[in-house]
Amino acid sequence: MTHATLADIIAHIEELWPTEYAESWDSNGLATGDLNARVSTILMALDPMDAVIDEAVALNADLLFTHHPLLLRGVTSVAAHTLKGGALTRLISHGIAQYNAHTNADSAQGGVSDVLADMLELTDRQPITSGPNHAEGVGLGRVGTLPKPRTVSELAYTLARSTPATKTGIRVAGDPNATVSRVAVLAGSGDSLFDEVRAHGADVYVTSDLRHHPATEARDTSHRTTNTPHLIDVAHWAAESPWMSIAATQLGEKLKENGFDVDIHVSTTRTDPWDLRIASHDDA
Repeated sequence: MTHATLADIIAHIEELWPTEYAESWDSNGLATGDLNARVSTILMALDPMDAVIDEAVALNADLLFTHHPLLLRGVTSVAAHTLKGGALTRLISHGIAQYNAHTNADSAQGGVSDVLADMLELTDRQPITSGPNHAEGVGLGRVGTLPKPRTVSELAYTLARSTPATKTGIRVAGDPNATVSRVAVLAGSGDSLFDEVRAHGADVYVTSDLRHHPATEARDTSHRTTNTPHLIDVAHWAAESPWMSIAATQLGEKLKENGFDVDIHVSTTRTDPWDLRIASHDDA
């Protein structure tokens, strides 16, 4: 086996999740790190939070590979007492590089939304939306057909069993007893794609972070005959974190095929932000 450099690792990452698949507004790639540095240990995680960086330090990792970017929006200071500066200072002081694959990993085949679609066994899949230069099958979200019709509540319970538990759980808007066949999924915040979901004729839309106004407007503009699309809201962390184990396996196999000896770990740190849910009167 050959020792890998950070440049070697990035080349394999970008072969699996090409950066050209990323959305124009997004931030993907290397936030900090020396391309010539040796990488023996990688920690994979959804979020580059302080607790995850602590885990990387304890593991003596050389690379923290995350889905969400450490630097999505511009900052004017990376002083150690600031949020982003403190994270960068800690990473650099411990010789840990940080790289992320965000919407390019959402869009790639076998990526984040495909993992969610796999939970529902969707067939005949296509992206909800795709860029003009994307290869066939590449794009944000997936829309496909269930092996057999199921009720909305059955889908919600399947997702509850298949995704990590969260305090916020699974939320449904629409008729839980409606029978559906065509399903759209988008792991992560998806309330900007309601028009595209309707254009695909989806009976139900599975996504995360549905806000009050977009959700109520989506229900108000649902198809008058079929009352579709029904909505299933899965916590953002729960919808996306299952991809990390899949990504670790894919990256590990790719590196091994090319003769690189790298130890890959998946973070055990829970980065869902919610710690307590108090039931409403209807749920009590």
